[in-house]
Amino acid sequence: MKIEQIYTGCLAQGAYYIESNGEVAIIDPLREVQPYLDRAAKDNATIKYIFETHFHADFVSGHVTLADKTNAPIVYGPNANPTFKAHIATDGEVFKLGNITITALHTPGHTMESTTYLLKDENSKDHAIFSGDTLFLGDVGRPDLAQKAANLTQEQLAATLYQSLRTKIMTLADDVIVYPAHGAGSACGKNLSKETVGTLGDQKQTNYALRADMTEAEFVKEVTDGLLPPPAYFPLNVKLNKEGYENVETIIDNNKALTPREFQVLAEESGALILDVRSAADFAAGHIPGAIFIGLDGQFAPWVGALITDIKQAIMLITPEGREEEAIIRLSRVGYDNTLGYLKGGFNSWKAEGFEYDTVQQVTAQELADKLATEDIKVVDVRKPGEYNSAHLEYKNLTHSPLDFINDNIADFPTTGKFYIHCAGGYRSLIASSILKARGYHNMIDVIGGFGAIKNTSAPIIEATCSSTCSSTAKAN
Repeated sequence: MKIEQIYTGCLAQGAYYIESNGEVAIIDPLREVQPYLDRAAKDNATIKYIFETHFHADFVSGHVTLADKTNAPIVYGPNANPTFKAHIATDGEVFKLGNITITALHTPGHTMESTTYLLKDENSKDHAIFSGDTLFLGDVGRPDLAQKAANLTQEQLAATLYQSLRTKIMTLADDVIVYPAHGAGSACGKNLSKETVGTLGDQKQTNYALRADMTEAEFVKEVTDGLLPPPAYFPLNVKLNKEGYENVETIIDNNKALTPREFQVLAEESGALILDVRSAADFAAGHIPGAIFIGLDGQFAPWVGALITDIKQAIMLITPEGREEEAIIRLSRVGYDNTLGYLKGGFNSWKAEGFEYDTVQQVTAQELADKLATEDIKVVDVRKPGEYNSAHLEYKNLTHSPLDFINDNIADFPTTGKFYIHCAGGYRSLIASSILKARGYHNMIDVIGGFGAIKNTSAPIIEATCSSTCSSTAKAN
């Protein structure tokens, strides 16, 4: 028996490859499925099942394409209602895979079709659970995403999740391995661990939501407390996962390498959003006017989903040379399929042709600290609430406006006079600066290295009590 977790850091998502005696099961695959096909071919094995823990909101699964290529059935738990052909498992249904078995445990609450898959080894001993978004390490799935589909309140869904955990999961032995669908950085929970594999016994001891003496009312209150609004693209990804989508290989083939002149003409004719996915430093040094920066080397897909609210938005790409296909694939993972093409030769070709470009003014953290001590300046912190509550600048002209809500809170940013903008490490502040520039703001100055660098200067810092949900949000990006 082989179990491999295929973890994608950008999405904080875990897919799983399970092989026994020449038969393979894939759980929650990513949209690009060739790696699973290649892995099975390497093992001289056949993909027998494609298990889905639920209708994912934060990414587009590869279940439909993988089924097309392998003829393996897509398996969902009870209450699932996809428009494509799938096997809807009954609670407790057993699937044989080589010398092992996988049992579907219906665990509604995050969504009503949410299902945990229990793997029993060759000796019929409970070995591991693939818990999807029902149970994470350090947290459980948020109960507010499926309210409309289930016609239930988030409190009712949370109560359902409480029962699922107590009756289906916490009754299992402590040595059962927990393989969740997500880790820290996912918006599907609020206190996820950075670890991606654990044991049920450890979770019973450390996960606030699995306290043995916890009442249902306490669970509902704690699980629903402090939930931030979900990204706008979540329901759109659910729709794709329920109804199907285009093969990502077709999307890649449809994209064109465009000369600077072709790029400019198509951008003007199509009204496409120009998305620059290079490094923050490269974007600051020079970029096409009006381009939005979201770098591939940060939490790319989640920020695309949070800030580009329409997954059908036409997009044209500026990428590092050689990473064009990667950018297209990573956009498609969260449902952004309407990419029209990319700039051939990258930004350097744009400059070489003499086209106009813009820059972002920047200062070091020490230069900001010096100005705080000698001048009356304005500063905007675009980190998440948990990060801000943990520690922030102690300064009278400081505004806190999280990047997540910049499209709604654009008025938080000064329209006159210079202001300084920072995040934790410099990635999100460049995203914010690019959006502001596209909206006609050109008075921001970005702080290189963000709060991580500011803490190492003489700038005044106030430490605040951090809530139990902020530990997972303190990211360098």
